[in-house]
Amino acid sequence: MKFQVNRDVFSEAVSFAVKLLPQRTTLPILSGVLIETTSEGLTLSSFDYEVSAQTSITAEVEEDGKILVSGRLLADIASRLPSAPVQFSTEDNRIKVTCGSAHFTLLSMPVEEYPTLPHVSEQTGLLPAEEFATAVAQVAVAASRDDVTPVITGVQLEVSQNSLSLVATDRYRVAVRAIDWDSAGSEVESVTALVPARTLQEIGKTFGHSGTISVSITSTDERELIAFRADKKTVTSLLIKGNFPPVKRLFPETVDNYAVVNTAELIESVRRVSLVLEREAALRFSFTVDGLTLEAIGSEQAQASESIDAFLTGTDTVVSLKPQFLLDGLGAVKSEFVRISFTKTDNPNKPGPVLITSQSSKDQPGADDFRYLLQPNLLLR
Repeated sequence: MKFQVNRDVFSEAVSFAVKLLPQRTTLPILSGVLIETTSEGLTLSSFDYEVSAQTSITAEVEEDGKILVSGRLLADIASRLPSAPVQFSTEDNRIKVTCGSAHFTLLSMPVEEYPTLPHVSEQTGLLPAEEFATAVAQVAVAASRDDVTPVITGVQLEVSQNSLSLVATDRYRVAVRAIDWDSAGSEVESVTALVPARTLQEIGKTFGHSGTISVSITSTDERELIAFRADKKTVTSLLIKGNFPPVKRLFPETVDNYAVVNTAELIESVRRVSLVLEREAALRFSFTVDGLTLEAIGSEQAQASESIDAFLTGTDTVVSLKPQFLLDGLGAVKSEFVRISFTKTDNPNKPGPVLITSQSSKDQPGADDFRYLLQPNLLLR
């Protein structure tokens, strides 16, 4: 095998191929990147039985072939090569890499032991890339990081007619966002796919500037997987098996009691006041017609409070919220102001969830469909 390739193009391709691979794997063969020559240049692939990545790039191929090489090592080398064409050649089980005056010799891995990449089925639909990337960033933050309950470590994608809904929860909060979906002639009218949140976040970052993303959802007796394709790149992921909890029904249809606050001001105040809190402690938020007061009782040695402007509709309300959970929701709001709505429960001593949505101005609700529902802590009297 022998080829020459542009240094920047090759480095970006290797970086993409290894991005989704786990840092550690029980099978060393799965840490490799497979490089194959094609009629147009090269195809670079990675696969660990759960996630796969594949991309095609142009190259000047002198001798066809197929090699498997350590992905992380190759990515590190490619990113630090001098600005010159990269030349690859193989001899027995060794790979020679030359770029300018830099020379590397790498040991190849046995290609015949590498698993076959999953087959991608026909297209299910199309997504606007930028909107999808934004929606993933907004919603995935609410997914659980506890692998004990795998079903809530994912983001549920729900396709219906011309809309795609993304839902995530960790039992303490729920995030939902809907975006446009183009079935592109597909006969699939409704389908759900539970995708690992970490994988979906990387997919959102990778394809965020790709214009349009093609999505394929495959369900067979052997496996259920989803594939995303754009810009000669493909990522597949196995779906999480299990029933996602019906959390969308927790959202209220209307809430009459709410406050509108400047998003940036509230974020800064929460960060400041929470400095004195011990881990897992909550902040006390008092909403009145005069504004919002934040209070933190950290310990005997440290307390903090701060007041900022807030525009209240309805009755005075006091809630206790974990600062990091609140900051996650506020960070996902892409508007100058934020609306914080207060729901009720049948028990007057138990506060209802707080609903966070975007707000374009003091009087105008936001244009997007992002909703973030956060369960408050019990107030300490």
